[in-house]
This record gives sequence, structure tokens and C-alpha cells, in this order.
Amino acid sequence: MFQIALFEPEIPPNTGNIMRLCANTGSVLHLIHPLGFDLDEKKLRRAGMDYRDLAVVKEHQDFPAFLDSVEGATIYALTTKGSRLHSEASFKADDILLFGPETRGLPDDILQSLENNHRLRIPMMPDCRSLNLSNTVAIMVYEALRQQDFKGLQ
Repeated sequence: MFQIALFEPEIPPNTGNIMRLCANTGSVLHLIHPLGFDLDEKKLRRAGMDYRDLAVVKEHQDFPAFLDSVEGATIYALTTKGSRLHSEASFKADDILLFGPETRGLPDDILQSLENNHRLRIPMMPDCRSLNLSNTVAIMVYEALRQQDFKGLQ
């Protein structure tokens, strides 16, 4: 279905929640190193529960290795600096939704490497900094799935 890419995630429970989301939606999870935690960390296991074994998780040494592995795929980056609303994009199966680390977001060089209309943002109140990573991923995955009429889900 869809692919979720976490660039250098820092908070284990967020990644565990996203792993669970991926298992329940048939999405592939890409983890781009370095990670801010060990994949065996207790907080990650608690949040992901028994879904770790049900999720398809691919690890990548760094961002260039990730790009090599998904060559030709369409990548949408989620950023508070996005020029386009998340709901304005037209998603197709196998598109990649890319998210940055919780404390700093995606680096400017990665954002600049993507087409302007592939930098998306979720609307929020003007004085707020950002949404929680796992909440943002859930919003995006379900918007993409909605556009596909939730194909394969019941």
C-alpha cells in the first residue's frame, strides 16, 4: 500500500505507534538511521505491542541509502514549512510519506531536494509549533487511504 519513512526518529513510543499503524494499514515502514533509540527498547515494544512482527520494517543506514532503495518512487515530505495542504495532494499506492525527527523536522537540504508541491503541511493554529509525529503520520496515512477508497481494508 503506502510507505512511511521516518528520518532519524528520536522517540521510541512514536515509532512504536507508527509501527502499529503500518501493521494495521498494510503500509511499509522505512527507518532511516541514525535512530535516537535501540529497536529493542522497552518503550518501543510497549507502544508497538505485538505489532512489531506484523509490520514490514526496512532499515536504511542513511538518507542516500534510503533514496537508492526507493529509486523512482514519489516522495511527499511533511513539514510545517510546506507550501501545500496535505489534502491537496493526489496520492497513489506505493507513494512515500517522509517525516523528520520529532525535535527538528526534516533538514532544509532534504526539503529542497523535493519538488515544491511535494512539501505538504497539515493545517493547525498559527501559534502552534507542530503536531505529534505519530498523530501526523496517522492523519497522512488515512488521507492517502481515503483517496484510494480504503482499498484492501475492512
